[in-house]
Amino acid sequence: MSRVAKHRSAFTLIELLVVIAIIAILIGLLLPAVQKVREAATRMSCSNNLKQLGIGIHGFASTYQDKVPAMLDRGPSGVPAYWMPFWYSMLPHIEQDNIFKKGQGTDGWGNNIATTVVKTYLCPSDSTHANGLTTTGASGWGASSYAPNYYMFGTANPYDSSKGVNICGSKYKIGNIPDGSSNTVGITERVASFPAYGWSNASFYPMSASYWGWNSQGSVYGPWGLGYGPQPGCTPSSGSVICHPYYSSSQHTAVVLVLCMDGSVKGVASNVNNTTWQYACQPDDGQPLPANWQ
Repeated sequence: MSRVAKHRSAFTLIELLVVIAIIAILIGLLLPAVQKVREAATRMSCSNNLKQLGIGIHGFASTYQDKVPAMLDRGPSGVPAYWMPFWYSMLPHIEQDNIFKKGQGTDGWGNNIATTVVKTYLCPSDSTHANGLTTTGASGWGASSYAPNYYMFGTANPYDSSKGVNICGSKYKIGNIPDGSSNTVGITERVASFPAYGWSNASFYPMSASYWGWNSQGSVYGPWGLGYGPQPGCTPSSGSVICHPYYSSSQHTAVVLVLCMDGSVKGVASNVNNTTWQYACQPDDGQPLPANWQ
């Protein structure tokens, strides 16, 4: 009598558990790699933003007799606008002419410019804003993940008789930075919103010691002195490193990206000490940058 072959129609419970365990292990192995790829992509996008801003600064200089954008300028008779913050002045040089033209006859944050989101001003790693708008300080304004260096763009405060006001601008032109353009930080990452002091990094907020407060919103540094930094991998309101407005900050895992005045972009790690950081941000201290900056 022949035997009928029996065919197994399902896995046993133990076999299913083994398969599930193998899948879990594979996911655990792949997840860090996926996160690394994602971080590399966002860092590249952020770097491209800074490179575009560097091109914009040099484009501004080509248009205005080698000058660099002021932290807070003013157009005579409202042309191209009345008060003009740094990020507003940059707009036509990063292909945002339409937003720039909205400012004519008003201020650089008027006519709904204040709530305008400019993609180039946002790092894809920055989670501290809400759809491109700040959530603290000047809440609801267009946010920026970057900030100009006050000591590069804002330490001169001359009276401009043609405009009838003091301009918060730079002592230097693009070609005469005493420490050299490659050794001077122009723009650095700085997250959009902070839990501390209710400050924010609003793109079109007026940034001047002579206007609204002591540069408390959009600049890396204020007249109280040099800031601290860098602060990579910070979190908005919890975690081991909380984003703080005194620091140059990012949500990249290992570095804060900075734009030097020659247009180059550099990733600065948290192990760069404050002394080195200050040397890099002061345009005229005459100090060579230490080896840990490289």
